[in-house]
Amino acid sequence: MADTRRETATKREIERKYDAGADGGLPDLRGVAGVADVIDKGVAELDAVYYDTADQRLAAASITLRRRTGGADAGWHLKLPVPEMEGARDEVHAPLSDDVPRALIGLVRSRVRTAELTPIVRLRSSRELRHLVDASGALLAEVSIDGVRADRLAGGTDATAWTEIEVELADGGDPALLDKVEKKLRKAGVHRSTSSSKLARALRETVDPAGGPAPVPAAAPAPVEDSAGAQVLAYLREQRDALVDLDPAVRQDLPDSVHQMRVATRRTRSAFKSYAKFLDRAVTDPVGEELKWLAAELGVDRDREVLTERLTEAIAAVPRTLLLGPVRGRLKIWKVAGRAGSRRKTVAVLDSGRYLALLDRLDALLADPPLRKAAETPAAEALPKAMLKDYGRLATRVDHALALTAGEERDVAMHEARKAAKRARYAGEAAGPALGNPADRFAKRMKAVQKVLGEHQDSVVAREALRHLAIQAHAAGESAFVWGLLYGREEAAAAARERELPGVWERASRPKVRAALGG
Repeated sequence: MADTRRETATKREIERKYDAGADGGLPDLRGVAGVADVIDKGVAELDAVYYDTADQRLAAASITLRRRTGGADAGWHLKLPVPEMEGARDEVHAPLSDDVPRALIGLVRSRVRTAELTPIVRLRSSRELRHLVDASGALLAEVSIDGVRADRLAGGTDATAWTEIEVELADGGDPALLDKVEKKLRKAGVHRSTSSSKLARALRETVDPAGGPAPVPAAAPAPVEDSAGAQVLAYLREQRDALVDLDPAVRQDLPDSVHQMRVATRRTRSAFKSYAKFLDRAVTDPVGEELKWLAAELGVDRDREVLTERLTEAIAAVPRTLLLGPVRGRLKIWKVAGRAGSRRKTVAVLDSGRYLALLDRLDALLADPPLRKAAETPAAEALPKAMLKDYGRLATRVDHALALTAGEERDVAMHEARKAAKRARYAGEAAGPALGNPADRFAKRMKAVQKVLGEHQDSVVAREALRHLAIQAHAAGESAFVWGLLYGREEAAAAARERELPGVWERASRPKVRAALGG
């Protein structure tokens, strides 16, 4: 799979759609605060064919993929929703071609998997375009009146037609303008569309002669509401959805996307283990192993990136008079050597049959959950017991680490305690919707313990990298002084975390945790 960033261009689109009034016209928007003039930009004839799977997986996720001719931006457009922003979608544009571009197929791979993308709807629009500009002539927003005709392409000619008004904010514009325009439109009897997109309306208003999407298999009976099983499954669905949603962001190399995807895999695995009493391990253990594989594949690049940032900051803190040798150059060589080809490898993993099979297995697990009898127990009764079990596991590991003297054995023990703290924290987060504040407080205390142990482990990893850098520098005839200096500072940082741990652990003591959870 080629690098998506080289084949496509992405912009954030913030817009609102309205059903046109009885006369289909547009009120005078020059009275909107900040709008100095409305400029007529003429009429464009647009012809778009929308693609999806036979069971409309993209439409179900509010994703649209189209090939459009006409207008200023002819080409392929993939629109991905931005949940945290009203009316916002990230539009990925690719040049016009006969077939769906491979780069765009990659961005919907986690949705369509091995299914074929085929034309489902054709939309032809006659667009009357207006520009809203300020006193300096700068573009504030584009307003269009679209006369739309939609035709099903799934074996018939059923069609529908309507007129809508679309208001799209200019790049870098103030979203408050959309509220002002909407107020003016409402006064003229123009109201928000009930459809999120033209495609959604076309699918709703036309009849598929072929009988519509493939029938969805009957779902397994839902667990009893407020039961432990219902709560755990809801949490697992959130993590599965996060994996699928983050896939295109990882492919586009968006900030923090790899980290968040790894977190989703870890939370899922953790839930399998923490709440194993409610789920059949014969089903969850193999899926957990595949999630472990995915997290490891994603982690190669991410871990090196985080470590490089840590070492870069450490070098910046060294006085210039002590910077002996080409330390920044040596670190850059080390960074490039570690990253070479890593992004291509990440994308290859997301395109692999193994990864797609994992997503299918997660779907199957949630569609027919392997619930055990204990899953019927009320969540308020069962979840605290599972959390306390995780806490007991953490307590054993922390006590063991604190009993050891400083050194490699203690480093390993603290790392094992860190993993246990993370698992306990995730167990508390999963129980939050059912237990409320007690679970939130539990998770917060576990996070504090995890933070100290994590910072200690970061120092362990940094010291190993610094040792290798010192060896490389020495072999190249360079001074290894700075690497030794930084190694000593990391040793001091680790010792400080070891001194800090008993106090943090005391604040998460067993009596306090039991009292909070009612145990």
